[in-house]
Amino acid sequence: MIRGGEELVRMTKSVQEPVLIVGGSGVVGSRAAKALRKLHPHLPVAIGGRDLEKASAVASEIGNADAVRIDLDRTDLGQPEAKRFSAVVMFVKDTSTNALLYAQDKGVPYVDVSTATFEIAPEVALYASRPSRSPIVLASHWLAGAALLPTLHFAEAYAKVDTIAIGAVLDEQDMGGPAAYADYERITQVIAEAQIFEDGKWVWASGDRSSRVFSAVDGVETRGQAYSVFDTMTLAAATGARSVRVDLVLGESASRRRGEPFSTEFVIELAGVKHDGSSGRSRHELVHREGQAPVTAAAVATIVERLLGLVGEPVSPGLYLPNAFITPAHMLERLAAFGTQIRSL
Repeated sequence: MIRGGEELVRMTKSVQEPVLIVGGSGVVGSRAAKALRKLHPHLPVAIGGRDLEKASAVASEIGNADAVRIDLDRTDLGQPEAKRFSAVVMFVKDTSTNALLYAQDKGVPYVDVSTATFEIAPEVALYASRPSRSPIVLASHWLAGAALLPTLHFAEAYAKVDTIAIGAVLDEQDMGGPAAYADYERITQVIAEAQIFEDGKWVWASGDRSSRVFSAVDGVETRGQAYSVFDTMTLAAATGARSVRVDLVLGESASRRRGEPFSTEFVIELAGVKHDGSSGRSRHELVHREGQAPVTAAAVATIVERLLGLVGEPVSPGLYLPNAFITPAHMLERLAAFGTQIRSL
């Protein structure tokens, strides 16, 4: 079992312009702002949203922050020409893509955690039209990469990975705010079938193929539904596995079955050939007793600090998935430091 320590490593590098968190007064966005503040006490932050009063409350709580009213219908986001940010982090779905255009115009990093795999064409096109302007991170993985990077870490125990199966449990009481619920409805209703990688082929899962029974962290057998998130395509590309899928249960978490408050939990199962040539299987369980918000927040904070060079060197312009510039071990350490319990079986 890995548990995070009380003290986090403080970095000495500094950033002069604030990180703009659009949707920063929401359930997850506000946690991300607090995570950044905990990691980097002197990092300036701007809490962006439509409701300036709510944004101001979060800004006041975390300190060294201000609140800005964001208008996603405008290419300047409603900001004065002289206003500068060090990065733009999106916790709401931007159907206008104006926030990405703004980040490109200013030449600063952009992080998106709300776009489904089947919606990325506009962002990819904007990157292709101006590839040298900004680092653009597509981070709409399960909890912003909180399952992706640990899976890649555990996969290092294998010389060849054959199958990866992730079973995620999102407690029905832990959906988050309106933006998170809107994302879930859009992703699950626009396309009825989920894309999985099965026996070396990309398929749209339907019928019996669309669900899978796995054992939850308390041993209860539960049926998950195939879910189209970035983890599937990223893990297939990064590991060469023949089969990759992510299944989601929206229901009761193990902690709530015990009569406790909801938690978030996901199970990572791998099979393949070990470095000694033997066949192997492993199971890894990640649980946070406060639900999905602090896990997502920690993952996003880890992405932002790396982009800005607060850890390592700043990331140069390009189109990225989180594993392109974050080491799996570093993400695992950050998740543990923010309270994620990690158990390998």
